[in-house]
Amino acid sequence: MSRVVVIGAGLGGLAAAARLAAAGHSVTVFEGADTVGGKLGLLERDGFTFDTGPSLLTLPAVLQQVFADTGAPLELPLAAVDPACSYVFGDGTALTLPHDAAAVPAALDAALGAGAGAAWQRLHDRSRRLWELVGEPVLRRPVSLAAMARMSTRPADLRVVAPWLTIDGLGRRMLPDARLRTWLNRYATYSGSDPRRTPAVLSVTAFVEQEFGAWYVPGGLRRIVEALAARCRELGVEVHTATPVESVSVRDGRAAGVRVAGRDVTADVVVSNADAAVLYGRLLPRGAVGGAQRRARRTPRSMAGFVLLLGLTGREPGPAHRVYFPADYDAEFDAIFGRRPVPVADPTVYVHAPDDPALRPDEDSEGWFVLVNAPAHDPARGVDWDEPGLRERYTRHILEVLADRGADVRDRIRVLETVTPADLQRRAGAPGGAIYGTASHGPRAALRRPANRSPLPGLYLVGGSAHPGGGIPLVLMSAEIVAGLIGPAGTSPGSSDESRATVAPSRPPRRRPT
Repeated sequence: MSRVVVIGAGLGGLAAAARLAAAGHSVTVFEGADTVGGKLGLLERDGFTFDTGPSLLTLPAVLQQVFADTGAPLELPLAAVDPACSYVFGDGTALTLPHDAAAVPAALDAALGAGAGAAWQRLHDRSRRLWELVGEPVLRRPVSLAAMARMSTRPADLRVVAPWLTIDGLGRRMLPDARLRTWLNRYATYSGSDPRRTPAVLSVTAFVEQEFGAWYVPGGLRRIVEALAARCRELGVEVHTATPVESVSVRDGRAAGVRVAGRDVTADVVVSNADAAVLYGRLLPRGAVGGAQRRARRTPRSMAGFVLLLGLTGREPGPAHRVYFPADYDAEFDAIFGRRPVPVADPTVYVHAPDDPALRPDEDSEGWFVLVNAPAHDPARGVDWDEPGLRERYTRHILEVLADRGADVRDRIRVLETVTPADLQRRAGAPGGAIYGTASHGPRAALRRPANRSPLPGLYLVGGSAHPGGGIPLVLMSAEIVAGLIGPAGTSPGSSDESRATVAPSRPPRRRPT
């Protein structure tokens, strides 16, 4: 039986721990925070309960598979988010997209004018082929230059992947309506990136969300973490919270365990769910993996987020997911990724307002999760989110922006909590509060993201800062990859064939989870 230590009990760490324990390994998890879950956090105030991380689930089959592969089906109910989202554009145009992809063209024609639906359908059909190319060969396997190169040998596939195009460039090529291009560009923010620098291949995110649907867990997405932590306990995983790892031990040229609370814990394998920048910059001895450590220092961070958690008096019916766009979307990315980042003056505002009785104190109330994109916390070269008064000023500003866009809730507020990028850095260990680790900029972005197998033998990376990226399904895929690379107990750790690092179909069945 191999001894495995997992650093961090975020979603990726717990999923990897469950998979490895089910494969026969002895697994111990050390988490620095007082509770498990990482960015999938929870806050309770005066009867209101707020998810402080992701607010919807895509590719539910990936989540269901984690549980099926580790002993028993997922028992959480999943509810379709329908409509999937409503949008208000800078010119005041409103668009509501249904859960069912087949109904999208008609909704687009009704809101944006004849022809918008057909343009979207052409993009969607193109993205279907893109998903076939990257869903299994790229996202659900270890990052591979060979897999990327194979696409370049087939001209038709190369045209679909289009490494010379950005998401913004793809929209300009395929979507005549500027509002629809704004809608597409938003999907670059799903990886914390600027659509003008994000490779067009990541437009597949829009396809996945619409083709396989948006889903919600009644009671909040935090329940996913709780269910996964329970599965870990059932499998005998030891989870120690409030126990930060001080360093990774290296002996004879390989990872040999970790140092915790002044003592050494030996292991045959170490899996890091810490942000890759933390692992390479702080937890490993200098020079242990020189090239990877240098890349981690040079790669730009993803954007962060500034969050308002609002407990409101009264309830106003409407879609659970709402996006209010500014008149100038480019200015938002200029502010975040410019030479001297600043808080966005006219930000896109995302609102999650679930109609969930479990999350509110009474029927005459509702809770809103409000998010705006923000520069990472960087007092030396950018924004110091701990600057006295900045939290309060920017909170008032966001509420004013919402009011200007037709969603004035200022006289309804019963509870108001804020989470700045600096707060997220402290709570989840994400440097600068960068939600997705590194930004996905440039045609080689996928290859620059830290690989799941580190250059140091016996050390593996899982979670949103590693391949294939952030978001619930991708983080779960990273855990699947890592478990496949390590292999079952009784094999030499790391000796398993990389081609067996995935076992699920690349196109999960489109059915309503129960």
